[in-house]
Amino acid sequence: ELGLEKDKDKFMIGIVSRLTDQKGLDLVAYMMDQICAKDVQLVVLGTGDSRYEGMFKHYAWKYPDRVSANIFYSDPLSHKIYASCDAFLMPSLFEPCGLSQLMSLRYGTVPIVRETGGLRDTVQPYNQYESTGTGFSFTNYNAHDMMNVINLAKKVYYEDKQEWNKIIDRGMAADFSWKASARRYEDLYRTL
Repeated sequence: ELGLEKDKDKFMIGIVSRLTDQKGLDLVAYMMDQICAKDVQLVVLGTGDSRYEGMFKHYAWKYPDRVSANIFYSDPLSHKIYASCDAFLMPSLFEPCGLSQLMSLRYGTVPIVRETGGLRDTVQPYNQYESTGTGFSFTNYNAHDMMNVINLAKKVYYEDKQEWNKIIDRGMAADFSWKASARRYEDLYRTL
């Protein structure tokens, strides 16, 4: 139902998004051939700018066993993407809050994000030396930096499955509920 069958030997990246510049898709466009490496599958769901819709359709045609372009929106399909992918790509130019990374964390799909706004606030970058983090991130709005982080995520996924599973566990345990936020505000008020 994702437009291609999940290959257990491939790293599956999901994108559920409005297809616009704000979502960092110009970075994705610049690196599409590298993203669509032989060891990766990419599943995209969304609508937006015709150039991005056309680009994803083109790559689905070019790499039919690696790319699924779903140029429409479906809430049930979005949940299947969150649940079935290994990683979720969200390289936004700006993102005041962001919900997709929160859903990916809850589903155990490791987010790969640019450090901006709500993405920076909610995704703790992976630190291999301290075995911490809930996802992978990059700071500069740069396609090569994004690709380097995707490659780091792939390396951990393929070479250290135990560490990858710890990242998933930490992400699923993260609490971004209103109850947790209210507790932090309450603690702040008590310190004043």
